[in-house]
Amino acid sequence: MSKPPTPTLPPYLNLDPEAAAARLPDPIDTGRFAKAAAFCAKGRDDLTKRGYAPDGKKRLRKFSTWEITKYLIPVAPAHLRRVLKSNPDLPQGEGDGRSKWFTLEEVLILRHHFASEGVSTKEYLPYRPKDAQAKVVAVANFKGGVGKTSTAAHLAMSAALDGYKVLVIDLDSQGSMTSIMGGQVPDEWSTVFPLIAKDYAKAVTAENEVRRAGGQTELPLDETLQEALQVSSRNVIQKTHWPNIDLIGAQLNLYWAEFQIPVWRMGLRSWPLWDGLTNFLNDEGLLDEYDIVLLDTPPALGYLTINALAAADILLVPLGASYLEFDSTGRFFDMLYTTFASIEDGENAALRAAGLPEMKFEWDVVRAIVTRFDAAQQTDMANVIQAYFGDFMNAYRQEYTALVGQAGEQVNGIYEADYRDFNRDTYVRGRETFDRTYAEFKELLIGCWWRDVNMEGSEDG
Repeated sequence: MSKPPTPTLPPYLNLDPEAAAARLPDPIDTGRFAKAAAFCAKGRDDLTKRGYAPDGKKRLRKFSTWEITKYLIPVAPAHLRRVLKSNPDLPQGEGDGRSKWFTLEEVLILRHHFASEGVSTKEYLPYRPKDAQAKVVAVANFKGGVGKTSTAAHLAMSAALDGYKVLVIDLDSQGSMTSIMGGQVPDEWSTVFPLIAKDYAKAVTAENEVRRAGGQTELPLDETLQEALQVSSRNVIQKTHWPNIDLIGAQLNLYWAEFQIPVWRMGLRSWPLWDGLTNFLNDEGLLDEYDIVLLDTPPALGYLTINALAAADILLVPLGASYLEFDSTGRFFDMLYTTFASIEDGENAALRAAGLPEMKFEWDVVRAIVTRFDAAQQTDMANVIQAYFGDFMNAYRQEYTALVGQAGEQVNGIYEADYRDFNRDTYVRGRETFDRTYAEFKELLIGCWWRDVNMEGSEDG
């Protein structure tokens, strides 16, 4: 009769302390962190450049006739070929036979041609009312890993393919969005930092004029602030490999703003620290130059995130369909209320005392978006989240697909992936996950613009 097998013990039992100690390294000093950071920087550069051209720069791929007529311009392939044949001055694309390949710059030219010459009932150019300002969109949640950067990047790319001109502002010192967009950011002076510093410096300059007139001691304007006064947003905006996406990038030193902003506020209590981002977008004409300004925020409710939220017209809050992410997002909304209500209360007390109109933070729309959704495992939890958040929720749940994972390995968005590298059905399904997210976002966007125009019209009347 055979003996029953001896049960296998869990791996955490009967460990030998002496053997465990023998495996430990020597104590770690701070210099080892520098070494680890250097290794990671080298690896990050190597991995990032997987999606780059041999010269170390990102290049946007070309788009085929099939893609253009299926996703970008509402014309039949045969009609597109006829239009190109009868208009030799239009971009003709590359390739032989029925399949031609076009740059996005060429696609945009074709869009404008069809908008002027095509059927009036079709949308060749996306809706934006004449003279309307750009909408500012913040993607935020203080829990990391919920898909903020990937959501922001794919919305920027979707909008660019749709014909909008987009400014992406990376406010996260980790710089992930900057990497996706191929940005080069040598130091904090190529980020939003000098623009927020400039806003404070302008406030100090105005305060000092009042103090001079009253014979009071002026506030110091140090070398950093004097230099910031000379910086324009044009100095920090860089072109990307997308012809209609520009970038203000981020890098590690941007985190210094989280320490410097409250110090500035202590130096001048009347400076509204939450308005630095809003002010340079308005004062430097960026809301007229772009259609969408998209803000990617750090996973914390710090001063940069507060600036982003105060500037935003539309707030998007990504979260996964899990209890912990639902719980964290609820706390995020609680902190938003506490933070902005306390700002309103403090400012309005002073405004009432001075007999001035009160301030109020408002957003056109707020939506929570379920990301990385697995219908087989998470439908019940997603339904619970939907029930509690109600009209704060996007209707569509963004699924995770193989296309998303494979594109991410190349530090690319799915819209940068060449469909020839995938099974055609895999590509179509993967693209649909973000197309549907963009469709809901675009409906919010154009609805906000339409409401603005018609409310102004009704008020004027």
